[in-house]
Amino acid sequence: MAERRAFAQKISRTVAAEVRKQIAGQYGGSPQLFKNLNVGTTSSNTVPLTEAVEPVDFEEYLITHPPIVESGPLRDLIEFPPDDIEVIYTPRDCRTVVQAVPEEGDTDPHVRDCARSYTEDWAIVNRKYHKLSTGFNPNTLDKQKERQKGLPKQVFEADEMPDSSSYQDDQDDLKRRSMSIDDTPRGSWACSIFDLKNSLPDALLPHLLDRAPNEEIDRHNEEQRKTSRNRELFALHPAPDEEDPIERHCVPEVPKEHFGQRLLVKCLSLKFEIEIEPIFASLALYDVKEKKKISENFFFDLNSEQTKAMLRPHIQTAAISTLARSAIFSITYPSQDIFLVIKLEKVLQQGDIGECAEPYMVFKESDAAKNKEKLEKLRSQSEQFCQRLGRYRMPFAWTAIHLMNIVNSAGSLERDTELEMSLSERKGSWSERRNSSIMGRRSLERTTSGDEACSLTGFRPATLTITNFFKQEGDRLSDEDLYKFLADMRRPSSVLRRLRPITAQLKLDISPAPENPHYCLTPDLLQVKPYPDSRVRPTREILEFPARDVYVPNTTYRNLLYVNPQSLNFANRQGSARNITVKVQFMNGEDPNNAMQVIFGKSSCADFYKEAYTAVVYHNRSPDFHDEIKIKLPASLSDHHHILFTFYHVSCQQKQNTPLETPVGYTWIPMLQNGRLRTGHFCLPVSLEKPPQSYSVLSPDVPLPGMKWVDNHRGVFNVELVAVSTIHTQDQYLDKFFALVHALDEHVFPVRIGDMRIMENNLETELKSSIAALTSAQLEPVVRFLHLLLDKLVLLVVRPPVIAGQIVNLGQASFEVMASVVNRLHKYLDTSQDIHGRNSLLSSYIHYVFRLPSTDPNSPSPGPGGLGGSVHYATMARSAVRPASLNLSRSRSLSNSNPDISGTPTSPDDEVRSIIGSKHGLEEATLKMLHLFHEELALQWVVSSGSVREGALQQAWFFFELMVKSIIHHLYFADRLESPRKNRFPERFMDDITALVSTIAGDIVSRFQKDLELVERLNTSLAFFLNDLLSVMDRGFVFTLVRTYWKQVSTKLYALQNPTLESLRLDFLRIVSSHEHYVTLNLPCSLLTPPASPSPSVSSATSQSSGFSTHVQDQKIANMFELCVPFREQHYLAGLVLSELSVILDPDNEGMFGLHKKVVSVVHNLLSSHDSDPRYADPEVKARVAMLYLPLIGIVMETLPQLHDFTGTSSNSGGEETEGEGNSMINQTVAMAIAGTSTASPMSRPSSFLLNSQASRQHGSFSAESSRSLLICLLWVLKNADELVLQKWFTDLSVSQLNRLLDLLYLCVSCFEYKGKKAFERMNSLTFKKSKDMKAKLEEAILGSIGARQEMVRRSRGQLERSPSGSAFGSQENLRWRKDMTHWRQNSERMDKTRAELEHEALIDGNLATEANLIILDTLEIIVQTVSVTESKESILGGVLKVLLHSMACNQSALYLQHCFATQRALVSKFPELLFEEETEQCADLCLRLLRSCSSSISTIRSHASASLYLLMRQNFEIGNVSTTMLRKRESEQERGKSVDPEEDVQLDVQKLHFLIVTIIKSLPSASSGYILVSVLTFRIAKGYQTSPDLRLTWLQNMAGKHSERNNHAEAAQCLVHSAALVAEYLSMLEDRKYLPVGCVTFQNISSNVLEESAVSDDVVSPDEEGICSGKYFTEIGLVGLLEQAAASFSMAGMYEAVNEVYKVLIPIHEANRDAKKLSTIHGKLQEAFSKIVHQNGKRMFGTYFRVGFYGSKFGDLDEQEFVYKEPAITKLAEISHRLESFYGERFGEDQVEVIKDSNPVDKCKLDPNKAFIQITYVEPYFDTYEMKDRITYFDKNYNLRRFVYCTPFTLDGRAHGDLHEQFKRKTILTTSHAFPYIKTRINIVHKEEIISTPIEVAIEDMQKKTQELAFATHQDPADAKMLQMVLQGSVGTTVNQGPLEVAQVFLSEIPSDPKLYRHHNKLRLCFKDFTKRCEDALRKNKSLIGPDQKEYQRELERNYHRLKEALQPLINRKIPQLYKPVLQVNSHRKCCA
Repeated sequence: MAERRAFAQKISRTVAAEVRKQIAGQYGGSPQLFKNLNVGTTSSNTVPLTEAVEPVDFEEYLITHPPIVESGPLRDLIEFPPDDIEVIYTPRDCRTVVQAVPEEGDTDPHVRDCARSYTEDWAIVNRKYHKLSTGFNPNTLDKQKERQKGLPKQVFEADEMPDSSSYQDDQDDLKRRSMSIDDTPRGSWACSIFDLKNSLPDALLPHLLDRAPNEEIDRHNEEQRKTSRNRELFALHPAPDEEDPIERHCVPEVPKEHFGQRLLVKCLSLKFEIEIEPIFASLALYDVKEKKKISENFFFDLNSEQTKAMLRPHIQTAAISTLARSAIFSITYPSQDIFLVIKLEKVLQQGDIGECAEPYMVFKESDAAKNKEKLEKLRSQSEQFCQRLGRYRMPFAWTAIHLMNIVNSAGSLERDTELEMSLSERKGSWSERRNSSIMGRRSLERTTSGDEACSLTGFRPATLTITNFFKQEGDRLSDEDLYKFLADMRRPSSVLRRLRPITAQLKLDISPAPENPHYCLTPDLLQVKPYPDSRVRPTREILEFPARDVYVPNTTYRNLLYVNPQSLNFANRQGSARNITVKVQFMNGEDPNNAMQVIFGKSSCADFYKEAYTAVVYHNRSPDFHDEIKIKLPASLSDHHHILFTFYHVSCQQKQNTPLETPVGYTWIPMLQNGRLRTGHFCLPVSLEKPPQSYSVLSPDVPLPGMKWVDNHRGVFNVELVAVSTIHTQDQYLDKFFALVHALDEHVFPVRIGDMRIMENNLETELKSSIAALTSAQLEPVVRFLHLLLDKLVLLVVRPPVIAGQIVNLGQASFEVMASVVNRLHKYLDTSQDIHGRNSLLSSYIHYVFRLPSTDPNSPSPGPGGLGGSVHYATMARSAVRPASLNLSRSRSLSNSNPDISGTPTSPDDEVRSIIGSKHGLEEATLKMLHLFHEELALQWVVSSGSVREGALQQAWFFFELMVKSIIHHLYFADRLESPRKNRFPERFMDDITALVSTIAGDIVSRFQKDLELVERLNTSLAFFLNDLLSVMDRGFVFTLVRTYWKQVSTKLYALQNPTLESLRLDFLRIVSSHEHYVTLNLPCSLLTPPASPSPSVSSATSQSSGFSTHVQDQKIANMFELCVPFREQHYLAGLVLSELSVILDPDNEGMFGLHKKVVSVVHNLLSSHDSDPRYADPEVKARVAMLYLPLIGIVMETLPQLHDFTGTSSNSGGEETEGEGNSMINQTVAMAIAGTSTASPMSRPSSFLLNSQASRQHGSFSAESSRSLLICLLWVLKNADELVLQKWFTDLSVSQLNRLLDLLYLCVSCFEYKGKKAFERMNSLTFKKSKDMKAKLEEAILGSIGARQEMVRRSRGQLERSPSGSAFGSQENLRWRKDMTHWRQNSERMDKTRAELEHEALIDGNLATEANLIILDTLEIIVQTVSVTESKESILGGVLKVLLHSMACNQSALYLQHCFATQRALVSKFPELLFEEETEQCADLCLRLLRSCSSSISTIRSHASASLYLLMRQNFEIGNVSTTMLRKRESEQERGKSVDPEEDVQLDVQKLHFLIVTIIKSLPSASSGYILVSVLTFRIAKGYQTSPDLRLTWLQNMAGKHSERNNHAEAAQCLVHSAALVAEYLSMLEDRKYLPVGCVTFQNISSNVLEESAVSDDVVSPDEEGICSGKYFTEIGLVGLLEQAAASFSMAGMYEAVNEVYKVLIPIHEANRDAKKLSTIHGKLQEAFSKIVHQNGKRMFGTYFRVGFYGSKFGDLDEQEFVYKEPAITKLAEISHRLESFYGERFGEDQVEVIKDSNPVDKCKLDPNKAFIQITYVEPYFDTYEMKDRITYFDKNYNLRRFVYCTPFTLDGRAHGDLHEQFKRKTILTTSHAFPYIKTRINIVHKEEIISTPIEVAIEDMQKKTQELAFATHQDPADAKMLQMVLQGSVGTTVNQGPLEVAQVFLSEIPSDPKLYRHHNKLRLCFKDFTKRCEDALRKNKSLIGPDQKEYQRELERNYHRLKEALQPLINRKIPQLYKPVLQVNSHRKCCA
């Protein structure tokens, strides 16, 4: 509660981390890790980390601390470079060869302004070093690759080892190598002892054995380590997963002309069946859905020269621009509804369209010869019409192409596509439907404009042949009719199908337009670059009329007008007017000569004409028109400009005295109305007479006196005018505003606007109202004229107009309307925003267009009068005195700028005159009124309120960026960028900025919960603003602004611990810190002074290398490593960054858990940027930079218990990857959140990892990604920091702190371990962006860290596609479902990497692992040097050794291992007693690591490891610890009187060792080898360790584990029983206790195999010797544990009887120990076991057994070996056969392995010697008759099995089967070396015995079996009728061949001649007797079971039985009399074979 109150009172509370820091001296685990923290500091001087300290006065500091260094890279760190900022004027790119400008030298100011706006250079502020900031210099993939060039390839053993994984190329490789069982990873010396002798030795290491002083060794090692190191650590580490970091500030796109998706259409040829006249074609695009023509017409002419000649009198020389046959169409909104419409016209002739089209439908080209005369006649008629009427056209035919069908069809075909459209298949050209109707339908469902199905950019070029045209209907020419036709075309039952087509052939090519096509003309006929040759036929760009508004500012001059006559109604006009054409002229006066040559020509004609004629519809008084007349408008229009329409009747027949054309009406449209251009639809009355004088200024709607009109002055002529102009806004509000502004410029009164005349006295009111009214203007024209509009508004702010002698301040009005316009753009054009919500149009304006008026360097007077003049005024502007109060009534300074664009006046007088007219008296007053834009803007913003302020806040970025550009322009042109920063700006401006920042920070703090989206934008805008100000303003001032923000946020955070607010502050800090001179801003060269002295003395500055002698020096070092006040003051931004890191990572700060990833990313990003920055490449400079981050080491040490535990997930030494956390799919914290509990259980850590266990506290741990980023940052600091400083600091650390640092290094080793190429291959084909993002979102929702509203807001902004790092919460520590560890992906997302990419990834990872470990090694060396002189070195050195050993255990490169071994050798050399006396476990571990490395496949590793091992032994020997085992063995042999030859002894030991090593090596590739093989090899190893009980026990347990994994519980139990027997054997030798088992014998009941565990004679191994039987299992508790495990395994195997036997051994032990609890448990388990025996009776199943024989030399030592394999119950022969065949097929090649299909004895001579043969036979357990007495239960018959049997039928002549009398049977009995179940699943066969049965014996066995079956079926309980009937059917059913009757007839029909067979004969006879009795019983039983439906079946069975009985009767009753006399004994033939 007290704390809570403290918050409420806003008392500065020190957080937990601070408290810990202050008591650092008392214990070791403080966050900043200092003992002498409080030296020289008092509690009053500490500022909690959560608060910002007062920044140092930056500018003052630089002045008072002149740099010591004169020049060089260190000097550059001290101050910003002098050329930091410049303003560049860049000429804008012009698409066309000649700039588009108004042709007339116009004086219209608006036209002049527009022209200037479209041609002036871009004014760009260039921050030269901006590209080096993190915002512009992200660590992108391409940049990383650039930095990674030339990396050395690191050699790793893990990559060298062969891998039999499932990759195809590896498989092929394996097949090429012969894989015998003897293969080893290196296939070299390990195969046989002789290889070992003959193998080449590795190269020796020179000078290794020389004895050198330790210092010399250290120096040499350091030199070696430091050579050829990677300079940039972060080049090897991928940036954290951030798509768009918050500080990324993209340069906006250059404003340019808008184009949609561009389509190139080439018209190749047009051919009709007959060629009699010229045909003219046009193309245009129509959108049916929008009912709009979306392009202008493209006219083209494909007539032959001969045909064109028919028109010669009417055509002047054709301009090249009109000869174009290809056109580029632009489509902004592609959709499924766009058609390409082709219209054809011909020369006017007599007759309607139908008559004129008839010949084209009737005549065929093939009949040309037949119809020659008719065609000649038609041709001559045409020539006559061309001569006379060549000027006029008539509509002829049309067709249309559904554009998307073409695009989609072409897209779906493989190469350039030909699409034929002919009538036979379908009418008309709705054509391609069949090709792509599916596509069309699918796309229609999604009609969004950007739909991918509507993309025109990527389809393949298609050539279309259009074969059908429809003739035009004279009465259906309007666009409305066309839309109906087009809509109809898309329907299957089109009306058009029924029309008779005109056959023709039009060939078109349609393709996506190339990027920069050559020979292109704009719609204004300007040549587009490149245009190499003006004589080449051009391609025309066709102007688009977009279907919907397009919001792009104008950038080029264009002024076009399209006149579309639509219809005329002369039905009520008297007189003859039937063939009507309209002549259109653009007039600039009323005289006929005033017609202007501005009408564009069509095809094959001149560029421009003075008139144009519409096409004539024959004999139609009310024609529709479909013409489009394109006019080039003059730049400035006057009241006399108008369009004149003259209507003519054209006489088609040539009659005498009849003129060709007769005028029948006139009408006109004046171009201007009240000064504005007239466009739109007009319905005009038509005059019958020529208009009178001065008609052009009036509209025809005005009834002029004395004029005759058609139809009583009603509107009869419909026409539409469409303007495409970048001069005329076509918006009344904009027009009015521009007109008023220009009136001010011109100073001409009165001004006429619309109907009003505005006098000077009411101009101010009108001007203000017109400014306010701009908010009502249409958005599209506002955007089109955006640049000009904003320029004018800025001008009004900068230069308030002088109206009627008064200066009118328009700053507020302009500011308000700017805010309004900017907000409108944001609201409606939200798609064109960047990640910060900046509208691209506005940011482009600021970046390229905005400038302070009259600061243009191109001004005509270049001397001091030009630019100098403006500078002079600007200087005066700053001298104005300003009242302190902030009210609007105060006067503000006027700007220096001049509204007259033509030039800057040469003196102040001129400018004032131009503003005020002739009022000289006002000059001085005016000079004090010059405004500076940024100052005015800041003021207006500060004083704004209400909706205006809200509007400005919404788009704060816009005003901030305007302000910054204005400031820079002002400073640059006033030459003040060199001046001291403190004097650059007036105080009032600084006050305004302070007020602004303070209020905006207040808004952020107060509104972040209500309006997060706005606050996010505001927060980033403010941060970017301050970042920009750091480049131009007093930096200390900007730091105080940062502090202002910080304080407000901190205050709020005290009251409300909210992670969102903290996240906003992190974003803010990250942006401010992304400044390109971030390092300089942190004063990296300042030496921190202890708080006592105000500034460092020279001595303290120079004594850095003096060994840190003084107390003050100690304190200074401490200050460098902790976030003390001096550190945070002088390294201001770095202090803030590290404070944030410390506070957020503080484990007690639970609310901030979600921000871990984000805050770590801030630091990572900065360090990565420094690392790659060329300015800091020098190591000395880098050390200075690293100095800014020294406290990071302490912070990371403090977070150690929270870091992700990489030791669990790292690869083990064998190189197999273990998926630690990959196995648990759900992160614990997420799981706990789901469960509803707040925190996860404490993080468990292997005891080997944390040295001080109390450090492991309860917190959620970091994610792997964040931990890895944090650790790489730590390594960077350790790599680049000054070693002397580090060493001094380490000296100050306590033992526990140093141990914690070592723990951290231990973790780093695991974190950056090399994964291996194979891991990269496994992880390939994965891209898990989607799943990751979705998981992150799900987790965010679960953990409640992101609200639904915020999610919705983000979705509306379209931000879900990008990384959420821009938002307040997105980049939090995303707890993930840990699938990113498992190699799982969906195929749909496959993005397989190439082999080269995988190689590259492995190369990078290898280099990172090497560099990271070398940095760790460097640090360990520093620690060793530091502590070697202290008393507490032992505990520290133990930790150092531990880290070293851990690094050896991981996958390491050869390069690292060399250095590692060198360090290890130096360590052992310096502190031998450490290893051999104190850290003996570590010594054992070291030996193991060295031995492993001695057998490395890389020779350098082998050399170094062997050297280390040798030196280790030498050191040990010198100390006097000689190994005792060998001596003891030798002594025992001498005692027994053996002569001992030491060399022979060693030889034997080596051989034995070699056998073991070979076996171990064979068992290593366990992933690929068969399980059986592995268990056999493991068995061999265990066997090899018979004389070493400890090792044998280890391998037995290893086997047990392997069996359990495979669910072979019986075998696992046997391994455990053997282990227990082994332990019992040695325990009985050690202590004689009655209740303990007496060695192995006690276990015989459990398994007869255990006797092999009998102890070897104690002369070799004695359990009481040191080091023998010392494991934990060789105790009573160990024995009990083993037995309990065995019982559990037996229970799992279902062998409950064996459980009982195990407990029989255990019970006496527990009884002796009076352990009632254990006894109770055991008896409970026994009850359970016996219950299961009862319940599972008849349902138990144990193994299935097979005999497997191996034949062939390929098997090596397995050749001719036979085994019995134990397989799981119900294993089929086919299963084991397939498994073995596949397994050996993989090893030898599939074609090399064959399975012998029979069970006959194998003759090896007949087998192919090059192949491997396997024989597999099913066998059953075999018991002699006497055994059957003991083996009663199912368990008895399946346990302790040693004998098996299988039978093989044969005949004497070699066949397998023959007739009954020749059918013999061989019964083979196999005996195995051990009884099943055993500790392995296959056992050698040691004995084989065969019994051969004669045919009669076979018959006896068969009959006995049948009789048994009958008896069983009859007496079964409960009875089973089906089973009984089956057996009966087989016994008494219709006599089948070899049935019982045949057997009797063969063997019993005659008494045998051989007396030996009498017995058998009699036995068979008795069998039959028994058989018939059983049949009778079975029939009786069946009768009682059947229903009425089976009675007939029963009768049939009985009939059969009686038949059988009758047939058998005589045979059964015949007895052999001789039997009743004594007879010779008959033996069966037995043959034995071993």
